[in-house]
Amino acid sequence: MKKTLFFSILLLLLSTMLGACNSGEKQNASADGKTEIDFFHRWPNEPRKSFYDEKIKEYMEQNPDVHINVDYVLNDAYKEKIRVLVSSDKLPDIFTAWSDSFAENLVSSERIMPLNDVIKEDEEWSSKIIDSQFGGFTFDDTTYGVPFTVDGKAFFYNKAIFEEHNIAVPKTYDELIAALDQLQDAGYKEPLVEGLTNTWAISHYLGTIFERVVDPAVLEKDYNAETAEFTDEGYVQGLEIFEELTGYMGEVSTAIDHEAARNMFAAGEVPVLYMQFAEIKMVEGAGDVEFGFFDFPEVEGAKGDPTALTGAPEGWMVSKNAPEETIDFLKFLTSEETAADFTKTDGQLNAIEGAVTEENVNPASLEAYELITNATSTAPWFDNAVNINVADVFMRGGQSLATGQTTPEDILKEAQQEAQNQK
Repeated sequence: MKKTLFFSILLLLLSTMLGACNSGEKQNASADGKTEIDFFHRWPNEPRKSFYDEKIKEYMEQNPDVHINVDYVLNDAYKEKIRVLVSSDKLPDIFTAWSDSFAENLVSSERIMPLNDVIKEDEEWSSKIIDSQFGGFTFDDTTYGVPFTVDGKAFFYNKAIFEEHNIAVPKTYDELIAALDQLQDAGYKEPLVEGLTNTWAISHYLGTIFERVVDPAVLEKDYNAETAEFTDEGYVQGLEIFEELTGYMGEVSTAIDHEAARNMFAAGEVPVLYMQFAEIKMVEGAGDVEFGFFDFPEVEGAKGDPTALTGAPEGWMVSKNAPEETIDFLKFLTSEETAADFTKTDGQLNAIEGAVTEENVNPASLEAYELITNATSTAPWFDNAVNINVADVFMRGGQSLATGQTTPEDILKEAQQEAQNQK
């Protein structure tokens, strides 16, 4: 009896130990024998949450031997969770990813699946993805992500207000300042607002301004962590431009987020707002304003690119250890049918040819789509283009500039130090 009890305890201990050893390993089969795919995205909000819930259900009905586990958290928390997961080798099988440096940092973990062969072997599928959008997911001639959404950034303006006060759409930075002055004279105390509590919104401003005023060769050097210095005086000029623009935003902008600023524009309270084309449908849903848009204007005499469109694709990446069925799910997510449904539901433009048409978007979105796809050059979001710690210096500095607590020179000095720390 004692021997029986001893062996029972030993078996229990062994099973517990084996369970503990295997707890960190990813399981790709459920109890009923179905292949499990872990799917992670950053949209717990509507309408995207319901859209992807429905698409997952649709896919599982078409593929009864597959079960999709879904998880989601919002933007900043998403970035942090992905970094933790990749560092612990517990990446989900398929997940959404920003392009450029965000994607490159994940690729450096050597835990992301290269997709060159997948793209080459199924050209019926891959040829429908806008080729230019692969760039932000391609490193050393190897592609690690499939672009899905496309976007761009521009100043949205209230057409009725501009027409009422005979204000021309600005084509240079000086004309933009003149237009903002005219709007203030017309009674708009804050003619331009932004949700400065969102640091990413500041990064979008700074990234575009730096594109306008800093020599492209200097940006290329500084956006590479190994060669970054941030010593060019163009950065001071860029920060001074941002500081000048915050003077038109008023104290309200330091207390609100971007969504609140967007709602103010949609309500006709604010004449100008710097927004993504992805927000067109949100503006239309929140108010009844007739709006147009113009690119961040040229800064005359500056050394930067006067026409680069700020914006970058977002897409899907796959874990190196994902089950083979994940590739089929990836193709489902980036099919023309799914893309067309997505844009019709959400309003966000996509990177799949034939999936953005007059039938599923309004004229404003179609105009924005043509601007994106016909842009002579594009510039990535600043916080995805540079080392995140350096970007954080500029973003926090931008908040302090708006409240008069720092200077462009002090921000640049801190950025230089941080760039050295990353080498």
